[in-house]
Formats: sequence, structure tokens, C-alpha cells
Amino acid sequence: MDAMEKTEVEILPIQSNGGGDLAAVEEIAQAKAATTHEIHKRIIGQDEVIDHLLTALFARGHCLFVGVPGLAKTLLISTLAETLNLEFQRIQFTPDLMPSDITGTDILEEDQATGKRSFRFIKGPLFANIVLADEINRTPPKTQAALLQSMQEHKITAGGNTYDQDLPFSVFATQNPIEQEGTYPLPEAQLDRFMFQVDVGYPSEAEEEEIVRQQTSGIRQTLTPVLSPTRIRELQELVLRVPVADHVVKFAVALCRQSRPKESSAPDFVRNYVSWGAGPRASQNLILAGKARAILSGRFAIAIEDVVALARPTLQHRIILNYRAEAEGITSPDIIQHLLQNLSR
Repeated sequence: MDAMEKTEVEILPIQSNGGGDLAAVEEIAQAKAATTHEIHKRIIGQDEVIDHLLTALFARGHCLFVGVPGLAKTLLISTLAETLNLEFQRIQFTPDLMPSDITGTDILEEDQATGKRSFRFIKGPLFANIVLADEINRTPPKTQAALLQSMQEHKITAGGNTYDQDLPFSVFATQNPIEQEGTYPLPEAQLDRFMFQVDVGYPSEAEEEEIVRQQTSGIRQTLTPVLSPTRIRELQELVLRVPVADHVVKFAVALCRQSRPKESSAPDFVRNYVSWGAGPRASQNLILAGKARAILSGRFAIAIEDVVALARPTLQHRIILNYRAEAEGITSPDIIQHLLQNLSR
């Protein structure tokens, strides 16, 4: 019996008809609870970060984690991969990292028997289910751009050939908000590929005390796999089948359109403080992430509350502020909060 036959949660077969989908949703919520329980064996606190991480994974999205060093970002993502039995690769982004270092490269081999030489492609670390791009802003744009095709199309082109990636596939990148010496800011086109920007904050005093006890004890908790890659792909398909009411779509689209200063519907504070607002990919991600959040909560319908809850991580890296906002200390979360208040009137 392999590891995946020992899972704690049995998921009902997911069918394309509404009845089968509805029957599976309750079991999916139980799987989320089991996954969170396993992650908390090694990660203390960070409940909201874990929720965003799972939501992005089941919505087929990518996440950019912003936080100072030492907040267990790497441990969190590797623990998630182990809990879900997914192949994990960590890439340390450095100024000398080349595109072929992450996509893979052709090597020349010689057959010892015949003397015939041929090229063989050696896959890079991007050929994994979960890729941790550590300190992604420390590598030049050329290498950053090598991620774009895989993040959007789930394909990798190297040596003139295009290879399909195994699914599920998600990129979880980290970025240090403090030290900007020797960094290359991510271009807007690449930032837009990330479904969420998740801010990772310091733990509470009680959580930090527990972290110190756990990490200095020498005891490493054993994790029990909860889901398999095949089951995760099925759950990702289920997310796409979650129905969305017209008023929820209109709310998500209105929220994004009002963040654009040149739109006729944009409020004055957007015109005063924003250079560029969120594009159409943002409204799509709001709905996809809202669907995932709904089924992970045991609901087979997305509500406006789901969109509101995910507005900040979805939009904050897509709203580009102007110099006036920087001078007055206005942040993109401030703009998002104003937009939500404006739409709720």
C-alpha cells in the first residue's frame, strides 16, 4: 500500500453533474481542514497566509509572498507540498542565474558502444508541481521572464523544443520588502501573472514563543499526506464548475474598473492617487479565487463576501500609485479599502 492509500480524508468521486459536485464539496472542506491541520504541525499561526496559499493552489494560481527573512515562508511551501504529495523544487534566485538554470538544457552524450553522439534534454527545476522562487527579485529580467510561459501556459520552451509540464503546477515566489540593494523590481507584466500578493507578517508573542520551543527542540513532526496530485487536478476542475451569479461578476468587474483612473466610473481618490489600475486578469482572478474559497469553505456558490475577502491580495500588486500617493503615504491597500467602501454604498 503506497502513501496515498493511507490518506486521512476520502474524497467522493467528482462528477460533471451538479449532484456529484454538491456531494463532493463537503468532503473537500474536510480535506482543507485536514491539510491545514498537517501544516500546523510545523507552522505556528499564519492562518490567513495558509488560507490564501490553498485558495491559490486550487484556483490554479501563483502567489508572491512578501515578508522579512525568518518568517518560515520556505518551510510553509515545502510543508504544503509534502502534505499534498506534490513534487517540490526550490530555486534560489541570484544575479548570475541563467534561464537555462531553471528551464533545463541540452547536453551532448556519447554512446560508449557505437561512438555516436546525441543531445539529451536535462529538465530544470521548473518541471515540478510546486516551485519556490526564493527572492525572485534578485535575478535579472531575462531569467525572471523565463517563468512567464510556464506560469501562463504550463509549457516550457528550451533548446527550440516545447515541453508540457505536469499538473498541478504553481509558482510560489518570495520577496524581501526591506533590502532593495542589488534587486531587480518585477515588471508589471510578471506581477500580473501572480494571482495573489500575500503579506507575511510577524507572529504574535505567544506564537513566537511556541515557534522557539518547536524549532529548538530537534523534533521534526511527521506529516500524513491528505490528497494526491490526481485528486488536486479534479478539485481544480471542480472550481471551474462553481456557478457565479451575475451580480457577483458585476461587483468584481466594477471593483477592478473603478481602480483605473481613466475610467469614467473611477472615483476622485483613484484619479488623484493612481497611475494604473487593475486589468482584466484581476477580475478573472477575483472570481476564480472566490470559487476556490467557496468550495474550500464547503459552499458550492460564490458570494460577494468571497470577492471582498480576496480583494486585497488580488489587487494590491496590480494598482500602481503615482508620486502624489507616495508623498502623502497612501498605499494600494488604502485604495482598495476606499473602493470597497465606495461600492458598498
